[in-house]
Amino acid sequence: MGKALIIGAGGVASVAAHKCVQNSEVFEEICIASRTKSKCDALKAKLDGGKTKVTTAQVDANHVDELVALIEKVKPDVVMNLALPYQDLTIMEACLQTKTNYLDTANYEPKDTAKFEYKWQWAYRERFEEAGITALLGSGFDPGVTGVFSAYALKHHFDEINYIDILDCNAGDHGYPFATNFNPEINIREVSANGSYWENGKWVETKPMEIKRVYDFPEIGERDMYLLHHEELESLAVNIPGIKRIRFFMTFGESYLTHLKCLENVGMTSIEPIEFEGKQIVPLQFLKAVLPDPASLGPRTKGKTNIGCIFHGKKDGKDKTYYLYNVCDHEACYKEVGSQAVSYTTGVPAMIGAMMLIQGKWDRKGVYNVEEFDPDPFMEALNKWGLPWKESFNPELVD
Repeated sequence: MGKALIIGAGGVASVAAHKCVQNSEVFEEICIASRTKSKCDALKAKLDGGKTKVTTAQVDANHVDELVALIEKVKPDVVMNLALPYQDLTIMEACLQTKTNYLDTANYEPKDTAKFEYKWQWAYRERFEEAGITALLGSGFDPGVTGVFSAYALKHHFDEINYIDILDCNAGDHGYPFATNFNPEINIREVSANGSYWENGKWVETKPMEIKRVYDFPEIGERDMYLLHHEELESLAVNIPGIKRIRFFMTFGESYLTHLKCLENVGMTSIEPIEFEGKQIVPLQFLKAVLPDPASLGPRTKGKTNIGCIFHGKKDGKDKTYYLYNVCDHEACYKEVGSQAVSYTTGVPAMIGAMMLIQGKWDRKGVYNVEEFDPDPFMEALNKWGLPWKESFNPELVD
């Protein structure tokens, strides 16, 4: 039925490619492209043998002209941007020039400052609308499924949602003293930045890791979690009516936080270039090079993730509380697609979002976040393609 161009060859791209091949009725052909073609070829070797035709290509996603040439050659129905968030705008620009649908899993982030905002991408709205194409932003899990969960809760369970707490728990154990489950550069920037949450129409900023709570996660148990800023707070505050407060919490173990504090104290998490032996290096990029590759964690990681949303609002004039979540097993994910659950929970929704665009189930021209579409077909696909959701009523609330 359709063709996808996947830009990126890391853990998330690998999961998305595996899922596209499993879903050969929708994805007749995929092309995997990245700066290092050998990574794409290695992934293709794992995927060959199914009904989906798999090709590979080399492209530097920092250069619009290279992207345009590749898109014109491949002629995909959708470009799946599973590369780095620094490259969102160049890929969007290439999609505009070729009039091709666009999808990503994380918002644009300038390389020189740790910012998590949609304003740069939202600025493309009119141009995408005029070109008659769709840009689907944040089709991972958080952002992504958390937005779909919010739209689903509003459609089926609430007249208005006043409070949303997004809880991201990774209880996996990879055996290393310190490692990150996705791109270290992005992960550490995210965690070491100031936290913030949306309340009563404005942002409330917090110091990194200032707000800590303990939550008893279904199928996992009690874990320490910390308030962070996360990009879906920005879009949900705009797109879900009645919102008074939205917060995002993520769990971290004591070992991770201790190592991170030490690295911060000695300047290794800085994104400011320094001179070393006559060369300019960015400490955080050097740290990324010496840490374990997240893609290597799959065979080592045991345990589960639990990511979901607790909603509090009103239905028929009465207060109501509702919890929607997914539990994913690291070892089961690795057995199925060769990646741990953090990559899996992002890669599966990327495939589903692309499927929504190819099938025309989500068909609005312009730039949109996932919660702006009908959640039902996406929720149905989550159950079918490996991320079944669970729900509970009157759950424990986060104070």
